[in-house]
Amino acid sequence: MAPRWLRRRKQGRPGTLRTADNTDAKDLEEFALSRTGVEGFVEPRTTVTDTTLLLVAIDGEWTRRRVKDPAWAHEFANKLGVPSYDAAVVGYPARMREWNRRKSAEQKRLDVPDDLSGS
Repeated sequence: MAPRWLRRRKQGRPGTLRTADNTDAKDLEEFALSRTGVEGFVEPRTTVTDTTLLLVAIDGEWTRRRVKDPAWAHEFANKLGVPSYDAAVVGYPARMREWNRRKSAEQKRLDVPDDLSGS
C-alpha cells in the first residue's frame, strides 16, 4: 500500500488545496503528547497553503499539518497544554533550524560511500 502522504495527493483534482481533516488533528495530537517541551506556531494561510500548525519539540524535531483556521489552532494547542504563537509575529525557534541542519548532515553522511579510495 502507498504511504499516506502519497494517497492524499491522489485525492481531489491536481492543483486544488486539500483541507484539514481529522487525520491532521490526530497527527498533531500524537506528536504533542509523545514529545516534551512542545510549542505551537500558527502559520497564516497563503496563496499556496491553508493555515497550518507547526509543532516544535524541545530538541527541535517538528511537524506541520493543515488546520481549519488560526482560532482552531490556538484552541487545539491550549487544550493540549501547548503554548501557541503566531509564526508571522514571533518567527521560528532556532532549535528547529538546528534540528534541520543535524538531520541534513546525517543524511549526507549516510549518502557518502564508506570507501572513497576506489580500491
